Amino acid sequence: MDAQRRGRGDQIDPADQWVLNPNTGEYELRLTPSAAQSPGAGERAGAGRRSAAPRTDVPPQRRRRGAPEEPPPGRRAGRRPVQRKPKKAKKVLVWTGGTMAFLLVGVGAAGYFYLQHLEGNVSTTDVGSAGASNFSKSEAFNILIIGTDKRTGEGNEGYGDKGSSGHADTTILLHVAEDRSNATVLSIPRDLIVNIPDCPTKLEDGSEKIIPGQQGVRFNRSLGESGRDPGCTMRTVKENTGIQPDHFMMADFNAVKTLTTAVDGVDVCVEKPVNDKESKLVLPAGESTVEGEQALAFVRTRKSFGNSGDLDRIKVQQQFLGSLMRKMSSSDTLINPSKLLKLAEAATKALTVDEAIGSVGTLKDVALELKKVPTKNISFATVPVVDNPAERVKATVVLDPSKAPQVFDMIVNDISFTEVKEQKKKEKDAEAARLKGSKAPASDVRVRILNGGAVAGSAQKTLQYLQVEEGVTKSENGGNAPSALAKTTLEYAPDQADQARRLADIMGLSGAALKPGESVTNSQGVPTMTLTLGKDYKGAGVKINAPVDASDVEKSTADKVKCAS
Repeated sequence: MDAQRRGRGDQIDPADQWVLNPNTGEYELRLTPSAAQSPGAGERAGAGRRSAAPRTDVPPQRRRRGAPEEPPPGRRAGRRPVQRKPKKAKKVLVWTGGTMAFLLVGVGAAGYFYLQHLEGNVSTTDVGSAGASNFSKSEAFNILIIGTDKRTGEGNEGYGDKGSSGHADTTILLHVAEDRSNATVLSIPRDLIVNIPDCPTKLEDGSEKIIPGQQGVRFNRSLGESGRDPGCTMRTVKENTGIQPDHFMMADFNAVKTLTTAVDGVDVCVEKPVNDKESKLVLPAGESTVEGEQALAFVRTRKSFGNSGDLDRIKVQQQFLGSLMRKMSSSDTLINPSKLLKLAEAATKALTVDEAIGSVGTLKDVALELKKVPTKNISFATVPVVDNPAERVKATVVLDPSKAPQVFDMIVNDISFTEVKEQKKKEKDAEAARLKGSKAPASDVRVRILNGGAVAGSAQKTLQYLQVEEGVTKSENGGNAPSALAKTTLEYAPDQADQARRLADIMGLSGAALKPGESVTNSQGVPTMTLTLGKDYKGAGVKINAPVDASDVEKSTADKVKCAS
């Protein structure tokens, strides 16, 4: 934006160079003040190319406050202009810009204000089979957000390791629920001991190289070292948690500095005064506003909070991100065109993403889907860990075997860490009705069991459990389902409703899991129901609807203000 770089000339505000065209409902870029052009010039310029498109007049730029007002041609001085209601497209742009910029630093990515201009700002990396081939607006999704310690960028020479190729210094897994009622922001400690799998990596010349994996090393080495790209970090997350990241977003030190400056600072709170000689962070007790270098110092300092370790730094970063989210969602930001333009520019320049979401249009879709989640239902949590028992001097951590699997299971099965509203009353009533009525004896239940996403062998184990423990002897293993399901389902015909209710009671199925339809025939040619074990299957004899206890998991939500201690 040349006019913006030159400063405010001719009494025109740079923020007004993007103006809303009332005929199209879209913003259009005007780099210089409108100048009169003769019809002949326009016709000559377009001659030989194609017929002229219908004109869509773009309104002139606003004058700076205090500049003399000059009535437009054809309007008498003193007449009040007609007030028009803002178009829906304008509202969408305003909300999207704030959400996208917030996404970049911890819970998301860019905006689409500049369209093709912003498209050129975004860098992409081909992660191959490590992620999804496209972004789906109708499914739950996981985005791995990576903050690197790479020293590139103006003013970053004193940060990070001098020879670092950009390790995974701060890593967050953002899970957005399928129904958009909730989201989870899960921090992964950089000092977590993990196994890094072999990683196919695309080189600049288009060839592919397999980077050998490593066993029992720090998580942050999954990026940068030996040429590992973000796809390697995504594979490492899948290998050690069972959670498949669909996409990634990566930013360096500049992201925090430029974005916090764009919104005129982020509010933070500390219980005690801070004077950190190492990070140069100086704050009084209570609330302060930080931006730029000071904001970066706040999220990077270790010595001022808790026991000076990485886990306490993660808590501070989560508090910072919650505050940033509230700032992005505030009306002060969302209705301020100047701030939103700065955010969109800063966000896209600081961002690297996978090719599947590398267009501004797709990033816009990501932002709009996240925008649907209420802030009170966005949970911040950290992967449960314990000190590494193999070390005398505690420097690294390992997964807590009693808590970590539970957390990973909740994300894989799209279970919220917060209380969210139940489904609509009509849907709940319909589900409850399916469970009401008589139940057939277990010996009368005929069911074919398919594995539709559970661990290998689950269908056979369930068959044995039903036959031996529950007396469902008219059952058989049907093998693998045609496709994987997120949740277990039971399909039955109308005359099998009493059988379905009995099996639902045994398996712990909700009314939503029961799917009225047509029966199929088993291997003996007898009509039977179909039980398809989904990814929510917890094991033979464990009820599907058994509550998952997250009370032991330390967490916070984006709508709460907390002070770092």
